[in-house]
Amino acid sequence: MSYSRHRSRAGAFACAGVLLASVTALFSLGGPAEAAIAAPSPSGQSHGTTGVDAAVQHPSKTRVTAAVLSLDGGSLKPVLNGEDASYDTASIVKVDILATLLLQAQDAGRPLTARERALAEPMIRNSDNAATNALWREIGGAAGLEAANKRMGLTSTKGGPGPEWGLTQTTASDQIRLLLCVFGGAATSESNSPLNQDSQAYVRALMTRVASDQAWGVSAASGSDHALKNGWLQRTASGLWDVNSVGRVTVNGHRYLVAVLSDGSSSMNDGISVVERAARQAVAATTRT
Repeated sequence: MSYSRHRSRAGAFACAGVLLASVTALFSLGGPAEAAIAAPSPSGQSHGTTGVDAAVQHPSKTRVTAAVLSLDGGSLKPVLNGEDASYDTASIVKVDILATLLLQAQDAGRPLTARERALAEPMIRNSDNAATNALWREIGGAAGLEAANKRMGLTSTKGGPGPEWGLTQTTASDQIRLLLCVFGGAATSESNSPLNQDSQAYVRALMTRVASDQAWGVSAASGSDHALKNGWLQRTASGLWDVNSVGRVTVNGHRYLVAVLSDGSSSMNDGISVVERAARQAVAATTRT
């Protein structure tokens, strides 16, 4: 899904499979970072660093969709570049998992427990998969996620099967809807989000403090003022990569929500380049309108 590790390492393990490039495991791997998919684990994720055998890899057929919404404008409809198709979330679903956990805690009239916070922080900041596995179970898996998403206005996101949270399917537009519930803006009052102000602030704080090796993706469209969550996953059947990035960026004093989803890249580094280029182009086009 989106396992984390050093982007610089990604090149070294490019077709080798671990977050690959970062040697962390994706999905519900159980490792602290993300990983690419070699031999599927019971959770459907791969733990290995060797990835898929070169013989099964196919020529890259990259797809990418970018969605941008100005938080300083009056529209709730994002500007789309590319088809608003369904993609694997990989680890960007971790924001959705945290939002679901917070909604469930709000419903119970309680704050997150110390244990929940101890899992949520590494899940977002370091893309820790073991922490994600635990919280995925706690929220009730796909059923819990989809119930929360209905309240947050997501219409095209389907939770992954069983423990395979990284295979959750989503669209760029739905990711903007989720980000709106976290970041709000002039176009939408915080009161319109089912997340209360404390919950929103908590998610924002974690997304603005991701580990340095996670600071790529939509942040390429802005300076130092950004909040994000990335995801990456190498598919077993093709050896190709899903690479995604979602978050809030600031450009020339204006704030934008950005979601870039991609698949079909031949390496993680190639996927990162695709996502960052798409983010820059999409934000630049929106600032001109």
